[in-house]
Amino acid sequence: MHPDGVCRLPGGLYTKTVEYEDINYSVASTEDQTAIFGGWSSFLNYFDSSLPFQLSFINRRSHSRSRYRVNIPQGDDDFNSIREEYTGMLKNQIAKSNNGIERSKYITFGIPAEGIAEARPRLERVEADVMGNFKRLGVPSEPMDGRARLALLHSQMHPGNREPFCFSWKDIPQTGLGTKDFIAPDSFDFRQSRSFRVGRYWGAVSYLQILASELSDKLLAEILELDAEMTVTLHIQTVDQLKAIKTIKGKLSDIGKMKVEEQRKAVRSGYDPNILPPDLITFSKDAAELLADLQSRNERMFLLTFTVVNLAPTRQRLENDVFTVGGIA
Repeated sequence: MHPDGVCRLPGGLYTKTVEYEDINYSVASTEDQTAIFGGWSSFLNYFDSSLPFQLSFINRRSHSRSRYRVNIPQGDDDFNSIREEYTGMLKNQIAKSNNGIERSKYITFGIPAEGIAEARPRLERVEADVMGNFKRLGVPSEPMDGRARLALLHSQMHPGNREPFCFSWKDIPQTGLGTKDFIAPDSFDFRQSRSFRVGRYWGAVSYLQILASELSDKLLAEILELDAEMTVTLHIQTVDQLKAIKTIKGKLSDIGKMKVEEQRKAVRSGYDPNILPPDLITFSKDAAELLADLQSRNERMFLLTFTVVNLAPTRQRLENDVFTVGGIA
């Protein structure tokens, strides 16, 4: 990790992260939702096949109310005690409305490069474009420097920890340690087949297997509104446009062969050859629509890995949270 927020990963991949705030999609009118959805689609289409990215949604339970920034300045009068009482009341109301859960959103993007000198200017250009796209959507965003990214990773690796993250860049030459040594947990325990332990906390990872042709736009919001500590990540890789079109055409060709085979079976059995299995008809229709989107509507094809990491202080609480997430998905 470098001080400016550039992180070098194995394989010569360099990444940066931008934190962004929420947008009032669910309470917007239908017309506004359509506009927001269109803007978000354009935002995703910015990323080509050479620029993988990840959306991260982190719910963590806050053990301190210092994050609720309610600032009512003191005055030169006799009402400062009332101001303090009112400030405390507002902080308590905010804490209750969120059940003590702090919700954060991030986008991380990466590029392959031979070294940091080559990667840094390219990442800065992408970062400026990403923040510009967020601004057009009306979404505030802020780039994360190296210490902020390390603090975030430290909080992920030390769930339930009340101690602040203590780190300074001058500590590295003085101690001979690397940045990962300052964020690593005391232990990971993966002896359980369907769960793990990090420190005193229990954790489990689930993935979303998408079988439907469409997903509800409320799915992610319903998961994130749960009163549970979790990290939801969407790993997204854009497929090269020509490769995507070639792949879908190949699928349509395979479906056509399956149709012919089904019709032959129907003729041999004395059935109407025009009656095809419903799944085959659905697959053919979905593939044709996807091909039309790619060819005429300038849409992109994405490879998506959707994971949910649940963390809880007890195993029973973890199992309850995982069950609840599964019920929503």
